[in-house]
Amino acid sequence: MLEEEHQVIAIVLSGIFFAGLMSVFVVAMVFFHRQRQDLARQKLNQVQAEHEKILLDIENEIQQETLAQVGRELHDNIGQLLSLAKLNLNSSKIEKHAEGRNMVNEVIKEVRALSKSLNLDWVESISIDEFIGQQLGKIQATGYCQTELHCDYSLPELQKDKKIVLIRVIQECLNNAIKHASPDHIVIRITSASPGRAQLMIEDDGLGFDPSLPSQGSGMTNLTNRMNTIGGSFALSSNPGQGTKITLDFPA
Repeated sequence: MLEEEHQVIAIVLSGIFFAGLMSVFVVAMVFFHRQRQDLARQKLNQVQAEHEKILLDIENEIQQETLAQVGRELHDNIGQLLSLAKLNLNSSKIEKHAEGRNMVNEVIKEVRALSKSLNLDWVESISIDEFIGQQLGKIQATGYCQTELHCDYSLPELQKDKKIVLIRVIQECLNNAIKHASPDHIVIRITSASPGRAQLMIEDDGLGFDPSLPSQGSGMTNLTNRMNTIGGSFALSSNPGQGTKITLDFPA
């Protein structure tokens, strides 16, 4: 009888021990899971903060370029129009007054256009292919080189923040081609890489370079990081004397 009581006590104690052990295990697992949740939340907050910083940097860059353009327009275009309008309006010839009024109306139109360019809401009113067409048209109008745009895929409307990133990356790629490549032709092609994704290829027949050589700048890294923020990728291939090809892959 005494032996049976000892066995019962041993079983109860064993049960209590294992129950305690399981409780400790469950508490440890809950604690570990919460730690992982906290780390994941911190990482997500960090990624969001980096994304917002990149967007802010890009918006600031676009606004700075816009302000520089506004300054040039005010000095070279609007200032000249106002001077001519003043001369015509002060003329003793009646017909010159009409010319002066027409110039004042032209100044008003130019000022409105400049005011619109200062507001980044223009990003929402233009599609990516329209923007590219405008940029290539400006380059060709200068006589610098020939340009082509081939749209094999109709891009759906992108969210404003993604469109701002893409616009800035395209601008930077075109600026690099103009500043460093001295090309005769720049070609941009928009295609569908796979369902739900698009590819934008920027090619020039300029000087080219060896991408494996160390670079003094951080341009390629910045472009890669910016494409990463919109779930995209940046790839570059080039050889000396054989031009450069850039491929932007992104969700669409």
